[in-house]
Amino acid sequence: MSTEDVEVAPSEASDGARGGRTSAAGSALEKSLRILEAVAAPGGPHRLAEVTAAAAVPKSSTFRILASLIDQGFVRQEADSRYGVGPRLRGLSALVSGGEPASIGRVLDELRQAVGGQTVHLALHSGETITYIRKLEGEQPYRTASRVGMRMPLHTTAIGKSILAHLPVEEVRELIAATGLPPRTPKSVTTARALHAELAAARARGFALDDEENEPTIRCIGAAILGADGRPVGGVSVTTVTFLVSREEIESYAPALRAATEALAPLL
Repeated sequence: MSTEDVEVAPSEASDGARGGRTSAAGSALEKSLRILEAVAAPGGPHRLAEVTAAAAVPKSSTFRILASLIDQGFVRQEADSRYGVGPRLRGLSALVSGGEPASIGRVLDELRQAVGGQTVHLALHSGETITYIRKLEGEQPYRTASRVGMRMPLHTTAIGKSILAHLPVEEVRELIAATGLPPRTPKSVTTARALHAELAAARARGFALDDEENEPTIRCIGAAILGADGRPVGGVSVTTVTFLVSREEIESYAPALRAATEALAPLL
């Protein structure tokens, strides 16, 4: 019998248990929801012990559920082993509330206008992927298939490559070893040598390109949003179609794109 099968008397429950619930109470879904509530509570990111106490879930179960939530992008594990809100949960919050703070929307809209009404994306970094948390449709006669909440690979997207360009080389090597470089189109980068060359170029010029590497006929330029510690927390991209916008033209969007990422950094 596992420790999860043992009912704990109320007097033995963790001090953080709410409403007198026992630490083993609740289904797997209920435990997951309580853990999400604990992670999202004010004062975060939170340590494992804090999440365990607030959720009233055994430590071993909390750790296992957190690992799954991290993998799904709902929770983010910080460098100091604390747990914070992940990009998918932020994206869900944006859908429910109708959007992020007005200042974020204003920055993105100003970028859209500066690049001729092209589609603009805001995404956050989540482990081996990025997750779109905001999309401003372009004023052009076409629509892209992306949507808020969608998770995309790092190595085939402009935002993803801009994030990889700001990560330590060893960390990039570990990501490649863990995920491989599966192609999404015939133009996708599929070798470590080619990817590292692209990342070096992205670092030098301050932006990354996706030239039909993630979706045929779609060309994007992306730049990373850096946190106070210099690590990338996400990125912004401008999305166009190859038959209307040349590579030279999309590269001319770089100054406006970098200005947007600098303005967004303190807001995220």
